[in-house]
Amino acid sequence: MQSEIKAGQRFKFNLLQDNSSQERQAVVTRVLSNSEEGLGPEVGFYFAYWVEAYELPQTEAPTTLVFERGTDGNVYLDGRMVSIALLK
Repeated sequence: MQSEIKAGQRFKFNLLQDNSSQERQAVVTRVLSNSEEGLGPEVGFYFAYWVEAYELPQTEAPTTLVFERGTDGNVYLDGRMVSIALLK
């Protein structure tokens, strides 16, 4: 599964399992494969690729967010499913 998202691209995301969750925005810093993330071949059954990003607005010490694209087509953040929309 090839990533359509690229470094520098902005996107908005929303945690789907949290009904009160508000829409948030982030910027992609890196897109990594399972092997680039340092994981063995068996993880390929679960995750297709990884996206590192920082949330906007940026704070003094930005926290890296790690999104996982599952082989099921869903996107996860900290094990929770999220929806993502790329911004132009």
